[in-house]
Amino acid sequence: MGLLDSILGAVAGSQQAQAGSGGGMGGLGSLGGLLTMVTSNPQVLQAVVGMLGNDGAHGGLGGLVQKFQQAGLGDVVGSWIGTGQNQPISGSQLSDVLGSDTITHLAEKLGVNPSVAADQLSSVLPGLIDQLTPQGQAPEGGLGNSGDLMGVLGRLLR
Repeated sequence: MGLLDSILGAVAGSQQAQAGSGGGMGGLGSLGGLLTMVTSNPQVLQAVVGMLGNDGAHGGLGGLVQKFQQAGLGDVVGSWIGTGQNQPISGSQLSDVLGSDTITHLAEKLGVNPSVAADQLSSVLPGLIDQLTPQGQAPEGGLGNSGDLMGVLGRLLR
């Protein structure tokens, strides 16, 4: 788990540097919720990376976008990818999109009940997708596999 440890170290270092300078979240902006979640519960990051990676069960970002479109929430995920304001999503809506099996599996990994897991995921996913698509478009080939994404997140959070 060396890569995850280095990402967590970068997160902790960024938070300490920001606190020491009195400068809020600086360039990390909308990653504030992700930073907090990652340092307190790294399993959420692993779950999200598993969802967004091309090698994940959902078919990567493209597969996730399709699930949102099928659930009538294509505009919501589109706002996360686009350059405008991110639309919020509730844990309940996210459960509808991903399915109860996915949320239950996540909850088991996190050691919480499914509604808490869905709420945690709904607080992290919009900002993370936004940060991973800075040009306002989903890359044609997706975001890469899980290992690629962990590397990108490591660089992003430094």
